[in-house]
Amino acid sequence: MKLFDTHSGEIKQIEPISKGKLSIYVCGPTVQSEPHIGHLRSALAYDLMLRFARSQGFEVTLVRNVTDIDDKVLEKAKELNLSWLELAKDNEQLFRDDYMAIGIEEPSIEPRATEHIPQMIEMIEKLIEKGHAYRALDGSADVYFDTASWADYGELTHQKPEDMEGESSSPKKKNPQDFALWKAAKESEPETASWDAPFGKGRPGWHIECSAMSQHYLGENFDIHGGGVDLRFPHHENELAQSRAAGAKFANYWVHNGLVSINGQKMSKSLGNSVSSRDLLEAASPQAVRYYLMTAHYRSVLDYQPGALQESATALERINTFLARALRETGPSEQALEATPEEFTNQMNDDLNIPAALAVLHESVRQGNSLIDAGQKESARTIYSQVLAMLSVLGLSPNQWAAATEQKPLDSELEKLIEERRVAREQKDFAKADRIRDQLKAAGIELSDNPSGTHWSID
Repeated sequence: MKLFDTHSGEIKQIEPISKGKLSIYVCGPTVQSEPHIGHLRSALAYDLMLRFARSQGFEVTLVRNVTDIDDKVLEKAKELNLSWLELAKDNEQLFRDDYMAIGIEEPSIEPRATEHIPQMIEMIEKLIEKGHAYRALDGSADVYFDTASWADYGELTHQKPEDMEGESSSPKKKNPQDFALWKAAKESEPETASWDAPFGKGRPGWHIECSAMSQHYLGENFDIHGGGVDLRFPHHENELAQSRAAGAKFANYWVHNGLVSINGQKMSKSLGNSVSSRDLLEAASPQAVRYYLMTAHYRSVLDYQPGALQESATALERINTFLARALRETGPSEQALEATPEEFTNQMNDDLNIPAALAVLHESVRQGNSLIDAGQKESARTIYSQVLAMLSVLGLSPNQWAAATEQKPLDSELEKLIEERRVAREQKDFAKADRIRDQLKAAGIELSDNPSGTHWSID
């Protein structure tokens, strides 16, 4: 497997630390509000990485955290006059529900920041002891990372410290670029949002949360650290600096997924063009939403436009129609599932090129239909099995979607009409038979008559 590594700026061959095993840490959501299309897109990128790696025989451990304590969570809770704990818990459930809705597997471990405060405090103490962190210059409980003490600061995003935009200038800090490891408790914030620490009562900064949680579960050196491209700076840059300054080798590869735009514009609250995951799931089936979110390369911008979901639904229908036709025409197979085609595997290995892999899938469907037309049942059955294998890797296999059962009432109604037409033809009532065919055609249902009977498909 090859992936683009942000740290080196190159596509790198992934060489796992432990043979046959892959350890991945992904920055999960900050749960101050409900999930949007960007959250789903990011989670799906790593779900696909997980599924593909497993299909290639890897044992994968994926850790995806939940940031349930943060400035944004506290601010939103205050705005809504809610308990921050209640807000974080409710939104975390919304994320979980919507991830599951589009078939994103649960991570191996899903740690919450609030459950790992001791690990964060321990890491901050280590940084102070090593001379890479200091207590605030005003004597408060704030603790900052001393960026000037770490010569490699800026290595992930290839920036010089003097060119970086600091988090803020403050008389509490030595340099504007220095970032908070620990934030002193404020009277304006709930008492429940602070913890006791050697440096004083307070709460962790955002960056230290992920460094502590990733190393707690994956060790001081793990394979891949992932997240959205918007997290490269300052979040991931700061994670890398503080982790290495504390003595850890940290992640061997850094992978970042692209953002989502809306009709060519950057998605933002100020523009009022945010698309929530609920908007997507109301507009199309979960399977179509999943398919749509993988139509752009994971590192590219995905531009959401009206009609995109319908195009994805149509593409899926084409695949599912072939599966139904192949099963009907060639019969069930006793043989084990075929491996994915070599070209599909090559595209997935090439920086997780899902759009190119989808093209291989659709070409296989086209080829399978041609083989059925030509009466080459054995070859068609092989293609059918390969298509199922590809769909399984992509999380689109029909047996992975319980929603497929919703098709049954439609099937039953259509079979009734087809039976009525069959009886009409036997009785030589061709006017009625044609009327039923025309009625179905107007509804987008195409009938095909052959020696095995009459079958339908969506045109």
